[in-house]
Amino acid sequence: MQHLCAKAFVPLNVAVLTMSDTRDWDSDKSGQFLVDSLQEAGHNVVERQIIKDDKYQIRAVISEWIASDHVQVIITTGGTGFTERDSTPESVQVLFDKEIEGFGELFRQITFAELGTSTIQSRAIGGFANKVAIFCLPGSTGACRTGWSKILKQQLDASHRPCNFVPHLKVITQ
Repeated sequence: MQHLCAKAFVPLNVAVLTMSDTRDWDSDKSGQFLVDSLQEAGHNVVERQIIKDDKYQIRAVISEWIASDHVQVIITTGGTGFTERDSTPESVQVLFDKEIEGFGELFRQITFAELGTSTIQSRAIGGFANKVAIFCLPGSTGACRTGWSKILKQQLDASHRPCNFVPHLKVITQ
């Protein structure tokens, strides 16, 4: 029953990536919300970028972070819709070693209460690559708030019981 033993909070090294053809550092409210929330929870934001909705740029940045010795979690915002330029799921899913099917399912279940059937247009996904957890959220601040406060805040906290993602992440040696 080791998994039920109390564990202390462990600050994680997190990278935040915004995909948008229109946002910049001043207008990226979703990315800034994630950075502020992560830091408030006690995590370390070790990388942050804003890039265009381009599948090759997305794959390049995320691949670099997956290979990094100092990134344990990647949270993206944007590019999960159905417009021609929205390509986050197609760009990121091919990098997964394992998909976290329940992440997208739970995100859509939670947002159904807020958005009704429009939530079906959310293509939020999650997975692991090289022991790095990757979560792709829609670009709205509200969607990032929901994903963070209703799912990720608990699952990225080693003290959350009965289980969380922390034991599955790469160990960072200082």
